[in-house]
This record gives sequence, C-alpha cells and structure tokens, in this order.
Amino acid sequence: MEVLVNTALMSARWTHVALPVGDLDRAIEFYTKLTPLVVVERFQDDDGESVWLSNDKQVDTPFVLVLVCFNKDRGKQLGLLTPFAHLGIEVPNRSDVDELADRAREMGCLHWEPTDIGGQVGYVCAFKDPDGNVIEISHDQRVFSSVRRLWGEQS
Repeated sequence: MEVLVNTALMSARWTHVALPVGDLDRAIEFYTKLTPLVVVERFQDDDGESVWLSNDKQVDTPFVLVLVCFNKDRGKQLGLLTPFAHLGIEVPNRSDVDELADRAREMGCLHWEPTDIGGQVGYVCAFKDPDGNVIEISHDQRVFSSVRRLWGEQS
C-alpha cells in the first residue's frame, strides 16, 4: 500500500549542504559505510555527476548532503572542511561512537580519537572523507533533542 505524502514546500527550509569530491564512488562508499546516510538519487550531465545522501526515509524534515564530482576536478582531493570545520552526525549510543571509530581506524581515516569533552560537545570522534573533509560523530551532544524540545515535533 502506497502512502501519499504532501510534497509541496510550505515555507523556506534549509535543505542541503553541497561538497565537491574528486571520486564520487569512493565518497559514496565512505559515507554509506561510516554514517547513517543512504543514496537518495544520483545524477549525471555533461559537466559531471552528483549524488544526494540523506538519513533513510527522512520524510518529515528532508535534508541532504550533495556530493558533486565535476569532470574537470575528477581525481583531485577537494576537501573544504578542514582542520576543524566539519559536518556533524549525532548517534544515540556512546558505543556507536566507539564502533564507528574502530571502523574508521581500520579504513585509515580516523581524524580524532573518541574523546569525552562533556558540556554541549559530548563524546566525539571524527573521520576524514576521501577528500579530506572532517565528519564528526557525537553522542550526548543533544543537538537533536535540544531543537526538538525548543520547537516540539513539527512536520
């Protein structure tokens, strides 16, 4: 049974962050192995190719990471989020940070070892994607719960 969802945009929304990459397939593999992101759609035109990644079945508040590989930049390392600028992903369990850090260590891309910083930062580690961008994984940072508490569940 197909569920119908209203797809009309009713107000301005923050919908995506876009990053250039030098190898789209390698970047997709990195993000789908080390983050909760899945491929939403993939595109190709004369200038190159791109992909939209998002949390699986994120219907209420769609937000995507757009990765773009322009033909002219193919094979280059194009990281923009360094050394501290980063994308943040919050996980529900402290052990999730440790498990993802172990996986990143095996893949040779762990950037910050897991550390309990406390306060509004929580327990964090970070990876570097194939282009050198920093991806932070946190537990108990409370970004999700703080925004939800402030504005309540809205669709």
